[in-house]
Amino acid sequence: MGYVYADISIKNPKNNKIKSISIKALVDTVAMTLCIPEHICLQLGLEPIEKREVTTADGKSHVVPYVGPVQIEFESRTCFTGALVLGDSVFMGAVPMEDMDLVINPSTQKVSVNPESPNIPSALVK
Repeated sequence: MGYVYADISIKNPKNNKIKSISIKALVDTVAMTLCIPEHICLQLGLEPIEKREVTTADGKSHVVPYVGPVQIEFESRTCFTGALVLGDSVFMGAVPMEDMDLVINPSTQKVSVNPESPNIPSALVK
């Protein structure tokens, strides 16, 4: 399977005066979090919460800012999360995907709402 992208909107829910940003995000369900580049963080006026250590694909360790809250919207779904600030593009991992109940269709390589719960997001809670 090749790269999968989703058209999302991200915004700072603490400041309604700042416009949301619509962007194409790389999607990977093996990764966990939302990652945004520094220029997106600055445009949204996101505040640092703490520093986090991450290991990138090249095996190197980095300490990066963790900012938030961030609101993500995909079609009729939304979620709130934090974001790691690194890289040069937006990267959406499994946590926001699960929170919005989104799935990847392997044959079309597209993100969609879960067809088993098309009207509202569903979650298994026990």
